[in-house]
Amino acid sequence: MELYYSFSVLIVLAAIFAYINYRFLRLPSAIGIMVIAIVVSTFLILFGEIILPRTFVKLNRLMDSIDFTEVLMGAMLNFLLFAGGIHININDLREQFRPVFIFSTVGVVISTFVVGFGVYYLFPLVGMHIPFLYCLVFGALISPTDPVAVLSILKQANVSKSLETKVAGESLFNDGMAVVVFSVMLQLAAGKEVDLGLENISMMLLHEAGGGILLGIILGWVTSRLMREVDDYIISVLVTLAVVMGGYLIARQLHISGPLTMVAAGLFMGNFNVNFKMKSVTQDYLIKFWELIDEILNAVLFLFIGFELLMIKDLSDFIIPGIGAIVVVLLARFISIWGPTKFMSLKSRFSPQTVKVLVWGGIRGGVSIALAMSIPKSEYSTAILSVTYFVVVFSIIVQGLTIARVANPTKMIKEEREQIL
Repeated sequence: MELYYSFSVLIVLAAIFAYINYRFLRLPSAIGIMVIAIVVSTFLILFGEIILPRTFVKLNRLMDSIDFTEVLMGAMLNFLLFAGGIHININDLREQFRPVFIFSTVGVVISTFVVGFGVYYLFPLVGMHIPFLYCLVFGALISPTDPVAVLSILKQANVSKSLETKVAGESLFNDGMAVVVFSVMLQLAAGKEVDLGLENISMMLLHEAGGGILLGIILGWVTSRLMREVDDYIISVLVTLAVVMGGYLIARQLHISGPLTMVAAGLFMGNFNVNFKMKSVTQDYLIKFWELIDEILNAVLFLFIGFELLMIKDLSDFIIPGIGAIVVVLLARFISIWGPTKFMSLKSRFSPQTVKVLVWGGIRGGVSIALAMSIPKSEYSTAILSVTYFVVVFSIIVQGLTIARVANPTKMIKEEREQIL
């Protein structure tokens, strides 16, 4: 009953905030909901105990009762990534495989160390001291772009198809590398012995990421075969739900990446009808169902992010370190994109405009907050969570609202034509 109560409150608040945003703010839905939640959270922090003490206490209890890391990483993210994978064209992804692979692996590692070194030398200048290994933990959790935030905002950005595939593909696949790097850095920071040999790290990555992708392909193939025999929209919806929920349980038991399992399963099932044509009504229902799931969970997730402000104590003490971290993360993002593009430009060119959009489109979101909240309680965990929150809020609001202007489609088309000529 407690779970039903919590979910009901969140859905009601998401609906109210979505309506207010649609009528008055006119921001992209997810961003608008988060902005309103942050405003409400700020008001409650400043005046809640005086004006609305009961509401303030109840909302705090509600947020306290929800394990954000488990809810996002163990439930919501699976649905959102499956829905995102369904809408990615496998042929477009195949054409952009090289940059997607390099950005989601080498780029994550480069960014982790640039951020780690950057904040290690920056934070003492603003009165905050965090050990180097914990700085690398922060670098690992903040380096992967958030697939939910990226896919949600790209819908509004009107970028070219090739660029959209690069950005979306990277965000969908960098989870495996990020989780392995984060896990290794966190164990080192906690004083545990970790084999840092290339063979051990490679095996961890192969097990976590490779195992997730393989399981997703198997689930997608088996489910596609089953759906060929029953062309019914109700059964099709139930089967895809079973893939997401059952697939995550299997991935968890095998200790492999659940998110990558969902991405691979979604990609496979979203493209399998090349060889098998559903009835149009079945296909229409299936696509609309997952679009609806995507929109609802996006609204709840960004509401979560806004209300997480209530859970971070003394956030105002970290304003200056937070601003500094934003600059470092953007610089790291530029280096992690610019460096690999110079390597890849031996075979294909990346225009300055493309690099700019790739850098600015590297939006952080709920995944970074969830990883920050999973750090065991220590004297540094609150500082890392607070700084992470500043980076995520800046990324979603500022980068999310300006990515369409940065993309400047007219200029990009001109540059792409010049490259061809």
